[in-house]
Amino acid sequence: MPETPEEETKTEAAPEPSDDLVTTQHTLTVKRRKLSYTAQTGRIVLRKEVHTDGKFDGHAAKAEVFLTSYTLDGAEPGSRPVTFAFNGGPGSASVWLHMGVLGPRRVVSGDVDSPEPPPYRVADNPETLLVHSDLVFIDPVSTGYSRPKKGESAKDFHGFTADVEAVAEVIRLWTSRNGRWLSPKYLAGESYGTLRAAALAGHLQERHGFYLNGLMLISSVLDMGTIRFTEGNDQPYPLFVPTYAAIAHYHGKHGKRKLADVLAEAEEFAARELPWALQRGSRLTPEEKAAAVRKLASLTGLDESYVDRVNLRIEHVRFFTELLRERGLTTGRMDGRFTTWEPDGGRELMSDDASVSRIIGAYSAGFNHYVRSELGYENDLPYEVLSMDVVRNWSYSEFEGRAVSAVEALSAAMRANPHLKVHVALGYYDGATPYYAAEHVLAHLQIPENLRSNIESAYYPAGHMMYVHEPSRVQQSKDLADFVRSSSNR
Repeated sequence: MPETPEEETKTEAAPEPSDDLVTTQHTLTVKRRKLSYTAQTGRIVLRKEVHTDGKFDGHAAKAEVFLTSYTLDGAEPGSRPVTFAFNGGPGSASVWLHMGVLGPRRVVSGDVDSPEPPPYRVADNPETLLVHSDLVFIDPVSTGYSRPKKGESAKDFHGFTADVEAVAEVIRLWTSRNGRWLSPKYLAGESYGTLRAAALAGHLQERHGFYLNGLMLISSVLDMGTIRFTEGNDQPYPLFVPTYAAIAHYHGKHGKRKLADVLAEAEEFAARELPWALQRGSRLTPEEKAAAVRKLASLTGLDESYVDRVNLRIEHVRFFTELLRERGLTTGRMDGRFTTWEPDGGRELMSDDASVSRIIGAYSAGFNHYVRSELGYENDLPYEVLSMDVVRNWSYSEFEGRAVSAVEALSAAMRANPHLKVHVALGYYDGATPYYAAEHVLAHLQIPENLRSNIESAYYPAGHMMYVHEPSRVQQSKDLADFVRSSSNR
C-alpha cells in the first residue's frame, strides 16, 4: 500500500544544513589612506564525528554558527595577524566588540551625558583593529543568528566545556579553510568571554596544537569566586571596594580629591584591613568593627549605619541601589557612571541597569541594519544580542563544589607557550568585573616570574564596555593595536 501523507512526513529526514556565507567588498579611509577589505558573514555548519559499533560513520551536523570576518585585500595571509573575537554573558552575541571598538564600522550609542536618540547611527571606525589584524567575530550557539541544528538540543551547547569545544571548532575550521595556520593568532574576549578565551588558549593547544600569540582580555574575570557573592565566600567584598570608591568619587562623594588618591586608599584598605576584619567574625571587638565601618563608609560613600547593618559586607547590586538613594537614583552595574530614576525608593535591589538599557537599543538597531544593508546577509531569525534564557540556564557542572575558574587553563597555556602575551583592559567604573579582582587573579597565575612580563594591563575611566566612553574608545583602540604589533613576532 502507498504511504499516507503522515507516514511520508515521518520517514522524511530533515535536510542537512549548509554554510550560507555572503561575501562583500568594502573600503575604509584611515589617515588619508584607503583600505580595501573583504567581509564574509553568515552561518557555518559545525559537525560531529559519528561512530557506530566502534567504527567511524561519517560526520553529522550539530549546529549552525554565525560569524563575520574581515580580511584586508592585497595582504599576505600567512604573515598577517588574525583576531578571533567574542563577547560573554554567557548568552551575548559578539556585536559589542564588533561594533563598539574592533570592527571597521561602529555603532554610535552616545555616552552618559549625551545618549544617542533613536533611530541611531552606524559610522566608519578609522581606529579599527582591522588596520593591524584580520578579524573574525563569533556568536556562540543561541546568540546572534547561531542555532543548534533542527532536532538538536540547545542545552548541549550551554555549558562551560561544550561552549569552549564549539567555539574552538569554529576557530579551527576558519583557520584551516582560509590558510591561516602560519598567521599570528589572537583571541579577544569580553567579560565571560575572557573566561572562555583563557580556557580556549589551553584547549586549542592541547586538542589541536593551535598556539596563540596573544589574548586580549577585556573586562576580565578568570575566577568567578572573586565576583560571586555566595554564602561563606568573603573574597568578593574587599575586591569590589576600589570600584565602589571609584563610582562614589564619580558621583561627588569624595569632594575634590583626585581619583588616583581615592583608589590608592581603597586598594590599601581592601588588601589589609578589610580582609582581616571579615575573617575575624565575632572575634572582632566593637572598637575594631566601628573603625572598619567608618573607613568603609567613607570610601564607598554609604552611610555608616548601612555599612554596620550589612556587617561590612556590601553586595554589589545593593551598592548600586543604595549609593544615590537619597537622590532617587540608582547607578549602573556595567558602568557606574550611568544613573536612572528608581520608581520604588524602598527597593533593596535596583529595577534597571541603566548602563545596559541606555545603549542596547543602539547596538541592536545598528547591527540589524548593518548586517542586511551593508553585509548583504538576510535571515528571519531574531538576532539575539543578549539571551537571558542562556544566562539563567548555563551549566557549570564541571565545577561542582568549587568556583568556576580558568586560572589553571591560562597558567598551563602560558607555561607551555612562553611566547603567549596577555593584554588586560580594565574599567575603573566596571561594577560587573571589578578591576581590583582582576588584578588579584592575575597575581595568582601559576607561572614563573619570567613570564609575568608577558602580561600588560590598561586602565580606563569608564565601565565594562569602556569603549562607550569616547576618549577611552580611542585610547583602547591604540592600546590593542600596539599589543598586536608588539606580539606578532613578525
